[in-house]
Amino acid sequence: MTEQTPDALLLVDIQNDFCKGGALEVPDSPEIFAAVNRYIKHAQRNDWLIVASRDWHPVDHCSFEDQGGPWPEHCVQDTKGAEFHPDMELPDDAVRVSKGAAFDRDQYSAFDDTGLADFLRQRGVKRLHVAGLALDVCVDATVRDALKEGFEVKLLADGTRAVEADKAGEVLDRLSDRGAEVVS
Repeated sequence: MTEQTPDALLLVDIQNDFCKGGALEVPDSPEIFAAVNRYIKHAQRNDWLIVASRDWHPVDHCSFEDQGGPWPEHCVQDTKGAEFHPDMELPDDAVRVSKGAAFDRDQYSAFDDTGLADFLRQRGVKRLHVAGLALDVCVDATVRDALKEGFEVKLLADGTRAVEADKAGEVLDRLSDRGAEVVS
């Protein structure tokens, strides 16, 4: 990024384990890549900061079913499943934000105890363009927290999919009611 701009692209958890064939596959996840890569190119052309969050769980994380949590084992640190999906053309200079790295605590939002809000404010960011996986889990939590932190949010609907696809419209409506602008 050559200068400060009020816009940033925030890509939430576009990792192998959330994509086709992954441990916690989000239905229709391959459909987001054309849009996500278009948004990345747009962000690069406009010198926006690009941020990519990721689940970065230790072995035996509290969110895993074997530990009494709701999810199958996924996005374990330093595994193929935790890597960003290769179909996402993430630039090398994108900022990476890890979450869910403590054994005893889960984090759905990219803002949950990561320092991301302060980091963005220090760079003059006021407006976030958000895409990623999954709409009804980590994207939802991230957008809600971004709004609470005072950021303007444009949720890029064609760049996200939900675990429960039939509830996607409901999630988009709820986020819109909270102040996010849903863009398709």
